[in-house]
Amino acid sequence: MSDNPSFVLRAVEDVVYEQRPIPEISGDQVLVEVKKTGAQPRRYLLDDNPEYGSHTGICGSDVHYLVEGRIGDFIVNNPMVLGHESAGIVSKVGPDVKHLKVGDRVAMEPGATCRKCDACKSGRYELCPDIVFAATPPYDGTLGRYYRLPADLAFPLPDNVSLEDGAMIEPLAVGIHSVSNLGGFRANQAIIIFGCGPVGLLCMSVAKALGASRIIAVDINVARLEFAKSYAATDAYLPPKMEEGEARAAYSRRNAEKMKLDLGIEDRGSKAIDLVIDASGAEVSIQTALYVAKSGGTVVQVGMGNPNVTIDIGQLTTKELNYKGSFRYGPGDYPLAIALVAQGKIDLKPLVTHRYTFDQAIAAFQATRAGKSEDGKGVIKAIISGPDFSADAA
Repeated sequence: MSDNPSFVLRAVEDVVYEQRPIPEISGDQVLVEVKKTGAQPRRYLLDDNPEYGSHTGICGSDVHYLVEGRIGDFIVNNPMVLGHESAGIVSKVGPDVKHLKVGDRVAMEPGATCRKCDACKSGRYELCPDIVFAATPPYDGTLGRYYRLPADLAFPLPDNVSLEDGAMIEPLAVGIHSVSNLGGFRANQAIIIFGCGPVGLLCMSVAKALGASRIIAVDINVARLEFAKSYAATDAYLPPKMEEGEARAAYSRRNAEKMKLDLGIEDRGSKAIDLVIDASGAEVSIQTALYVAKSGGTVVQVGMGNPNVTIDIGQLTTKELNYKGSFRYGPGDYPLAIALVAQGKIDLKPLVTHRYTFDQAIAAFQATRAGKSEDGKGVIKAIISGPDFSADAA
């Protein structure tokens, strides 16, 4: 059977609609009819501004594959279906599946692991070397009518959680992983988040849901700072411009001192910052993060930018900072994300700024790539409906 229209990346800047075979499922798998898929735009990095140096990268997503044809060592050598942030309705279940039935609404975790390696067995399956991740070469993504996945990666959605929210669970799980899982964030703690793009905003929403005492948003884009303040942040900080001839390391130290002074941040005690998240990938953000984190605090790197970054190793050692990398999501992140949305502790709807039908996918990717649609409205998150599913339907 081949009634499976799909949005396919053939090469850089070359996308087409194709019919693909409907996947066959085995005993413990489900076939999901995809109804909603999300796309996120370029990140607004500190280094995107000419005042701060050259551009350091864009969001590690389908847009990157469209523009560059690769992310690091993952290279698009053959046509690949795009999309990995999706929700849909179970169309078919394997004979061994007991907890799902045809018609169930589910959020789709798009990474199937081997379940046998040391990473999987130790509860860090996101590090599985054999993970089959949607829209990561050479594996097809979710932007078609049907997608096959292990049944335990299809998470039922409560009645009060829409399919649109379900598509947003994937990026929210990234925030859960960074803030709650790796960051160990607890109630009444303070956090700084560099970058007010989708991931940064979702990290703020997680911190707020967990009872943060203070959430400081940092970005060079004033509009994004204003949105962050209205959405989840308690404070917003606009970094100063880099002076002519100023080295990045010197600028970062100056920026950190100004941030501490302006916001009353101290290295210890009740005014200290327990957790810093860098969701930008900008070198100056990473450098500044080490200066503003409290002694014994934690810095989590979720943003992807220039892979070669200079840091003050003295800050890392003398303050005994916990510096951690964050990659996708792991055990428990999807369930917690769904629970926080279902309980009303996180509202995902304000982040969805653009909605497109399936046949408008090219326009959706053009808007996400540009960071704004043709009418000039800035993109935070665009949602693409599945084939034969209205963009206005839940």
